[in-house]
Amino acid sequence: MVSTLERPIRTAQGPRAAEGRGDMTIALCVPLGGTAGMWGPSALASARMAVAELNRASGMAGRSCRLLTVNAADDAPDIEATLTELVVAGDVDALIGMHTSAVRQRILRAVGGQIPFVYTPLYEGGEVTPRVFAIGETTERQLRPAIRWLGRHRRPQRWFAVGNDYIWPRVSHRMAREYIAEAGGAMVGESYVPIGTVDFSEVLDRVRETRADAVLISLVGQDAVDFNRAFGGAGLSHAVLRLSPAVGENELLGIGAENSEDLFVACGYFATLDTDANHAFKERYRAHFGERAPTLNTFGQSTYEGVHFLAELLGKARRSPLDWERMGQAPFAYASARDATYGGRGASCTPIYLARAEGNAFGVITRL
Repeated sequence: MVSTLERPIRTAQGPRAAEGRGDMTIALCVPLGGTAGMWGPSALASARMAVAELNRASGMAGRSCRLLTVNAADDAPDIEATLTELVVAGDVDALIGMHTSAVRQRILRAVGGQIPFVYTPLYEGGEVTPRVFAIGETTERQLRPAIRWLGRHRRPQRWFAVGNDYIWPRVSHRMAREYIAEAGGAMVGESYVPIGTVDFSEVLDRVRETRADAVLISLVGQDAVDFNRAFGGAGLSHAVLRLSPAVGENELLGIGAENSEDLFVACGYFATLDTDANHAFKERYRAHFGERAPTLNTFGQSTYEGVHFLAELLGKARRSPLDWERMGQAPFAYASARDATYGGRGASCTPIYLARAEGNAFGVITRL
């Protein structure tokens, strides 16, 4: 392990990209196991396709680029040490992260602000660390319009919230209380469980005790699968609707059609989106990986956007050395499966859709 005292970290004039040597090396931080491990295959595939597209053209910031994969599972013990060594040694030019906010906070404590870091999945919002660009959906843009829509069309009055015990669910539920009140309802209970929980019987008991008619689910990966299986198995789906900002196609397949009645999801991407951008993206994805390609979902495709976002970001900085200090201040467009753009000064502009589970797929209802 390289000590942080052995070599200086290059930050004053920007990352190693400014030196114009060799390939552009990107540390791709994705969960390769654990509760969120199901996100890994599609995230790796989507990022690799983006790199291939860039390298067929002019690369990234005028250089060919390559990915270095780092396991960013919540239970990975050495994320900080691994990234610190890579950054101190000058072996990576930037980071792309697709993982939980808990892992994002660990990465920021280790190397935050030292090289560009593009964080791609949905999150609670409010990230302002220099040189960190959170381009995914935020809680306000997902939950406020979704809860408003459900309030108009389904009129739930009593909401219960369940989430994993870390920053994203806790912040999201605090915000959701306001949105639920705006829609004429009330939050009647909350429950938080450790990542990796498999027994949700106590949570389901609380849902019954509070007489909730809607449940907000902020669980990740396999935890979301296990909860929704238990929810359906307990017969609650006939009387209680569910809303989640983080159930993707992989989770839905695991939940099963028999357990997905009245399950709504609000996010920026579904594989079934009927848009020109998504049709073109899926065509390229299938052509690149074949019929056995990993299942497309909101988490996986976000790394495709992250790679192309980084290419645009570094390309603009390369054209003017002063931009290393003003990186990301101006708006720009980048290749996106969901028609996302960057509004400048840390603001991403991502369309948000509401979908309902229809068997093993999502039927998109509306753009929120």
